[in-house]
Amino acid sequence: MSQDPTPEPLGFATRAIHAGQDADPATGATVVPIYATSTYTQEAPGTHKGYEYSRSGNPTRAALETCLASLEGAEQALAFASGLAASTAVLSTLRPGDEVVASADLYGGTYRLLERVFRPMGIVARYTEDPEPETFAALTNAKTKLVWIETPTNPLLQILDIEGIARAAHDAGAILAVDNTFASPFVQQPIRFGADLVVHSTTKYIGGHSDVVGGAVMGPLALIEPIKFYQNAAGGVPGPFDAWLTLRGVKTLAIRMERHNANAIELASWLESRREEIERVYYPGLFSHRGHALAGRQMNGYGGMISVRLRGGGPAARRFLTSTRLFSLAESLGGVESLISHPATMTHASIPADVRAARGVDDGLVRLSVGIEDVRDLRADLEQALGRLAE
Repeated sequence: MSQDPTPEPLGFATRAIHAGQDADPATGATVVPIYATSTYTQEAPGTHKGYEYSRSGNPTRAALETCLASLEGAEQALAFASGLAASTAVLSTLRPGDEVVASADLYGGTYRLLERVFRPMGIVARYTEDPEPETFAALTNAKTKLVWIETPTNPLLQILDIEGIARAAHDAGAILAVDNTFASPFVQQPIRFGADLVVHSTTKYIGGHSDVVGGAVMGPLALIEPIKFYQNAAGGVPGPFDAWLTLRGVKTLAIRMERHNANAIELASWLESRREEIERVYYPGLFSHRGHALAGRQMNGYGGMISVRLRGGGPAARRFLTSTRLFSLAESLGGVESLISHPATMTHASIPADVRAARGVDDGLVRLSVGIEDVRDLRADLEQALGRLAE
């Protein structure tokens, strides 16, 4: 007897549009509705349709969580009210005396959490400037329960070896969590390389339109279960409208990331040629980048983030930041519109100045989130802004 062949797995763009998003069972609505309800009517105490109270579960949020799990290749995803709420949920699984090993180049909000919220609770973080797995291994000990990395890192765009660092974490009896916000699941899926948990600020590329704040954690059921307990106990969940906005945004993630990738690599190559104004360009798609070959192995494209160090330091950076017209001077990243920011005084201002400067996040560093506008317009905007440095 012949058997039906095993169906081909659905592609990324298809899952972004359909995973968790069947027609509404109550009405047939093609698009997942916004279930704006705090509570659910029960037939009898404990007899309900899977939902009791929207802090514990909401159909719109459930659709988003199913879709995100599919895109990251995870068993389960949990949505949170912000990226830092998601990071806090992961760190909440640690106990006094536990230790974290982290890359030194990381989002300032994560550093603030580790140093000012969790260190006073007895959870110690150790940092490495060196991105090599051997250095992570050397920092681990019997107390290490979690290794935390970003790749690409924020804001210096280092590329870290996920597979090698996962091996180092596991050899020490720890787990590896990867903040995948800069890459997005279209560009990189850390679980494929051995990561245990993936964290996102869904505010960024996943939402993609700078109109909603959110976060998510993905991983295997065994690791997600205590985080899910914290999600319900602490209650830092997104409302149904926020979940719906994020779900709408993720539908176009694949096509947006293709454009982000293309625009960024063209601008990075051009910026690297502007040696009179720019001392260094940080972008993993450049052959000059230390992590270029590794990025080619573990990423699908190089992402939409670029950092540049301007000759002239802080004064030049300030003039550049206030001279662009299409690049908006604003916090955040990953939206369809291009943004420009100053990590030293914005996203990384919570890191002590001496620590920040030692890590290379000085006053001359500028970060670009390259949007999906026409690239010739973006280049013209940066060119006129660079032209004003000499005024």
